[in-house]
Amino acid sequence: MASISVNDVAAAAGVSVGTVSNVLNRPDKVSPGTVARVQAVIAELGFVRNDAARQLRAGRSRSLGLIVLDVANPFFTDLARGAEDRAAEDGLAVLLGNTDDNVAREAAYLDLFEEQRVHGVLISPLGDIGERLNRLRARGTPTVLVDRQTEDRSFSSVAVDDIAGGRLAAQHLISLGRTRLAFVGGPNSIRQVVDRLSGARLAVAEHSSVSLEVVDTDALSVLAGRAAGQQMLVRAPGDRPDAIFAANDLLAIGVLQALNMRGDLHVPRDIALIGYDDIAFAAAAVVPLSSIRQPSVLIGYTAVDLLLREAQGGDEFEHEQIVFQPELVIRESTAS
Repeated sequence: MASISVNDVAAAAGVSVGTVSNVLNRPDKVSPGTVARVQAVIAELGFVRNDAARQLRAGRSRSLGLIVLDVANPFFTDLARGAEDRAAEDGLAVLLGNTDDNVAREAAYLDLFEEQRVHGVLISPLGDIGERLNRLRARGTPTVLVDRQTEDRSFSSVAVDDIAGGRLAAQHLISLGRTRLAFVGGPNSIRQVVDRLSGARLAVAEHSSVSLEVVDTDALSVLAGRAAGQQMLVRAPGDRPDAIFAANDLLAIGVLQALNMRGDLHVPRDIALIGYDDIAFAAAAVVPLSSIRQPSVLIGYTAVDLLLREAQGGDEFEHEQIVFQPELVIRESTAS
């Protein structure tokens, strides 16, 4: 069956093609009666507008590209929800790309979104991709970093102060009287991991009696956390840390699962445990997890708002760096 065209709608409604176009795009320029008649014909014929052609004429689509590190992490799910909420206010949609901590996939999504002529790109990048993003922006696609700060202010960004968050987590563990701390996280190619560890080191440096061990992981996942926890289980009691700071809540949940396999180990009596992000699962864990809270939905919402302002301002727009402060949430996993 042949598709219904604008010409078919115009003929059936007894109006010009230009009038149908106005009804679709600028209904305020058409009388209410004509709008109603054209819309009735559209519904009757089952006409669907060719939005791809309209976007080609306009030069930009009505979509935003959002690239995140791991869509399985509820932090990024909540961030995407905030981005969708703000985009919807301007009649835009969000296309989500999940890099899964893979540089090749990140590059592929950037290429795809540029080919799709998206209205702009939000990205939580892996490592330093400033040169690639500069090329994207030079071709007319505004870009905002999410959950990541820039040091040279060359890009707009929305993030949380992860150094302050790491320091807050370690200070809390030290305040409980814990002296053998371990940081569980990785890979180091992720800037957020590096910053959270840097913050923890700053807190530990203030106390000569406190040590900090680093347990590297190859991912920020529950499985990686469980593997790290199992490594600690085979060590002698005096060689284990008495407090663990996990780089995110998924890792912390995995560590908790491993520690719970030992009937003689208790969290927080033997090992205090704190995560990062404060995802919903943190409060619902078998031992509710203390965490460093990030305003994930607000980060996504603010990033889109900033992107739209940058798109409107063009080359004259002064890049903004919006930094939220983290918040300590204390639950049973670090109870005194």
